[in-house]
Amino acid sequence: MEPVQVGVIRDSMLANPLLIRADLGRSRSRAFTLPGKEFVFGKPNVTMDGGVPEVMNHWSTLVPVTHSDSKPRKAGQDFMALNREAVKSGLVTAHEHYQFRATHDLKLRPLKEEARLDRSPPDITFGVHTRPSTPIFDLLEHRYQQRWLEECRSAQKASQAKQQKKTKLGKIYETRTSLLRQSQPSMEPRPLWQLPRFQKVGPHLETFRSAEARKRAFSSHFSDSVARCGLQGQGMYTTS
Repeated sequence: MEPVQVGVIRDSMLANPLLIRADLGRSRSRAFTLPGKEFVFGKPNVTMDGGVPEVMNHWSTLVPVTHSDSKPRKAGQDFMALNREAVKSGLVTAHEHYQFRATHDLKLRPLKEEARLDRSPPDITFGVHTRPSTPIFDLLEHRYQQRWLEECRSAQKASQAKQQKKTKLGKIYETRTSLLRQSQPSMEPRPLWQLPRFQKVGPHLETFRSAEARKRAFSSHFSDSVARCGLQGQGMYTTS
């Protein structure tokens, strides 16, 4: 069943690939026109080599062509020498250089041509060596997989043995903080600052009868300050 067309169908619609829709089950057309059935693709062979019968009778060999047998090449102009001579003559503009090249002819020196002969040995074989065939029995028996697993196990065992040598049991790993804490010197608290004239003056009043009584009083105050409020432990008692 052909698709239903609505509207005017123009020839330009069949030449624009953006307007062409793909048919169901077919690839989209690219709007290229091909020649008829009588057209022959390819390049015509104008060489008359005789075809298959000529090949069967004798084998044509390639004869190397040397430069001595070829036609002599025409030597081109030596532009470097022409420009150098023109500058020496005082010519600087392009028109003067063009006239100088038209009136002077300096050719390149012919190079020594040597015959390019193939000096390779007669029994040489060109190309890449053929890769040896893979043993099919090793593939069927999964020999390569087993070999790979054994290599992985041996590498893992070697890594574990190396790791066990590094770690020493019974030794605590020291960090930078722990080392600094051990080497930190004990610092005594600095006394409060006083004027030099008051440093050696003793107290005017001694409210405790003895040093032992003073020590017992401060000890009792310290134990009682736990249940009191305030930074100095001299406030109200806490009920909680």
